[in-house]
Amino acid sequence: MVAIARILARRLVLLVPLLLGIVLFVFLVMRFADIDPASAYFQGANPTPRQLHDFRERNGLLDPMPLRYLHFVGSLLQGDMGISVLTRQPVVEQVTTALPLTLQLTFLGLGIAVVVSLTLGISAAIHRDRTWDQIVRVISLTGVAAPGFWLALLMIQYLAVDQGWFPTGGYVNPADSLTGWLRSMTLPALALSLPVAAQLTRIVRTAVVEELDKDYVRTAVGSGLPPVVVVGRNVLRNALINPLTVLGLRVGYLLGGAVVVETIFSLPGMGKLMIDAVKNGDPAVVQGVVLTTAVGFVVVNLVIDVLYLLVNPRLRGAA
Repeated sequence: MVAIARILARRLVLLVPLLLGIVLFVFLVMRFADIDPASAYFQGANPTPRQLHDFRERNGLLDPMPLRYLHFVGSLLQGDMGISVLTRQPVVEQVTTALPLTLQLTFLGLGIAVVVSLTLGISAAIHRDRTWDQIVRVISLTGVAAPGFWLALLMIQYLAVDQGWFPTGGYVNPADSLTGWLRSMTLPALALSLPVAAQLTRIVRTAVVEELDKDYVRTAVGSGLPPVVVVGRNVLRNALINPLTVLGLRVGYLLGGAVVVETIFSLPGMGKLMIDAVKNGDPAVVQGVVLTTAVGFVVVNLVIDVLYLLVNPRLRGAA
């Protein structure tokens, strides 16, 4: 545990410049984007040049770029992401309202991807070069090639419209109806997770096959240990190192893919919030959503690093 704590402390120290770099990148992108907060604020009206100038001066939009960046970082440190020029509400409130749904969708999709990939990957490795292995290979290749938005449209057509098993869109709060929540989240989570599950299945299958070919597995089986025990206790622990690394990267895909999936299924999450902000020219909301998503991706990868240390004792020894 001491080694894990030491490595975790190093990771946390390295997060500081990384997060500052993310903030700087988002700040620069939004400042050079073709979005004018003053025009968005007076949307639907006919402001005079003087009104536009007063708005920019009042909100620090005429200050030098370095000074604006320092003000931006200072506000973030105080938990202030700015004010939406359209709704006049703090961006933090809008993000905290939309974030829980996106987290539900992301982690539900992540859970589905992990369960499906482990089930198919391990079973394919155990039955390698047999019929089941070939079937899993075709399924995984098809899943990798199928984009999430295309799967979402197919599911809506066949499972929601034709069969009526699921709603075509919308969100039900789990506090109101757990069954309704599951029905409203199943199709979005499947559309989001199946491409990731297909990629992880191939990686899990390859990693398990490599472990099964090693001498210690043959020795353990030859000594009389049941194959189920050998696979569950030793093979999986060593084989899951590479899939865990890839899983950390795929979380970024899940967070990013939620933008498209939430839009297709009309879910009021971070994705829909950002799409609406881009369409309406609301830069404070856009940068708030992007920053939150980027920080979430960094935090999830930090958690994956800790799991990586737990399953890889060699790294703990190197620390």
